Amino acid sequence: ILMVFFRHGERWELQLKGSGKTPYSRNGDGRAVLRSSVREFLCSEAMHYLGIPTSRAASLVVSDDDVWRDQFYNGNIKKERGAIVLRLAKSWFRIGSIEILAHSGELDLQRKLLDFIIQEHFPSIAVNDSNRYLEFFSTVVSETANLIALWMSVGFAHGVCNTDNFSLLSITIDYGPFGFMDSYDPNFVPNTSDDERRYKIGNQANVGLFNLSKLLQALKPLLDPRQKQLASQILEGYGERYYSRFTELFKEKLGLLGENENDNYLIAVLLKVSLPC
Repeated sequence: ILMVFFRHGERWELQLKGSGKTPYSRNGDGRAVLRSSVREFLCSEAMHYLGIPTSRAASLVVSDDDVWRDQFYNGNIKKERGAIVLRLAKSWFRIGSIEILAHSGELDLQRKLLDFIIQEHFPSIAVNDSNRYLEFFSTVVSETANLIALWMSVGFAHGVCNTDNFSLLSITIDYGPFGFMDSYDPNFVPNTSDDERRYKIGNQANVGLFNLSKLLQALKPLLDPRQKQLASQILEGYGERYYSRFTELFKEKLGLLGENENDNYLIAVLLKVSLPC
């Protein structure tokens, strides 16, 4: 369920998580259990006050409906108390929102959606600019690198970093099997179903690059040859942008001022020292 309201001239979208099936529920029941709802409520608010772009939680209501869940994916299904979270974001559009239209060949609809997103959420980009999709992509690349660097700066692992869970506005959305590291461990995986460790915390930046490459692939039918080449160059700069922001954040934590060629070495050493025995 999605609604829109305005506060102090701002546009927010409201979404109920756990209210039941929607046309986008796929094979799920559209319900949410109380434990995961409480976790999403608390973590999204914590992330906001840590200064990390995120969706927000407005309210949590316990449901009278029972929900059946296999919490540890071990075949042990149990009845749990249901709940509904009212969550807010400036937009719930994801990389997957563009990807699915490109995959189905709905280019006119894809163009209309992109123009709407740019007009509503990217005011620095002129909607009649012939390079608007290129500028849009450049912004998403830069802000995604910034977001993941911020995640790393507080030891946050999202748990399911697929294109459906990556916001086009580069905010943290869809809190599921997330977790915070107690001590630095690049192999930390909060998702018990992630047997291949694809979404381990040390791989989040790489998964971000993978998702952005999927976005570029979806945008290519709307770009001319020159724009495609420039977009590829922008994507190649993602790693440098991420590493620069990552270093900047950790230098702030250590109180390092100015530029020193040994700063990166010191950060790497301190992270290695904190590895679990």
